[in-house]
Amino acid sequence: MNPKLLDRMVEIALVSGGGIKFDLKAWNETVHIALTGVSNRRTLENFERVASRINERPEVPLLVASTLLVPGYVDVDEVSEIARFIARLSPNIPYSLLAFHPDFLMDDLPTTSWEHMRRCYEAAKEAGLTTVHIGNRHLLWRGDYDQPKV
Repeated sequence: MNPKLLDRMVEIALVSGGGIKFDLKAWNETVHIALTGVSNRRTLENFERVASRINERPEVPLLVASTLLVPGYVDVDEVSEIARFIARLSPNIPYSLLAFHPDFLMDDLPTTSWEHMRRCYEAAKEAGLTTVHIGNRHLLWRGDYDQPKV
């Protein structure tokens, strides 16, 4: 997205009480290109641009992030790097980890397991983020694992 358009979106969000959600698909540019066909450089730059303005309205998050845990692509290392990036900007930016379900062009991959989710959740917390959510819980594959208390 063009930074000028993003700045306008931030202005609207600040006035309206809305928020801006970024889907941070991967930290590693090669992984991001494999998943999306494009670089993640502009996405990360834009995320940082919005993060620089979060103190203008601290009572309601202006910025939130999420990452879809695609097995074989988005592992603990990817989540650790993304979470460190977010925490460096502000540890209070809400971050959601989303369970993956195989559909459409990626129907040959497994569903995210609870173990994968648990390890990624712990990595995000260890990176210093204060608000980490688990999304799409109903999609998580249990396998031999009990559901963790996270």
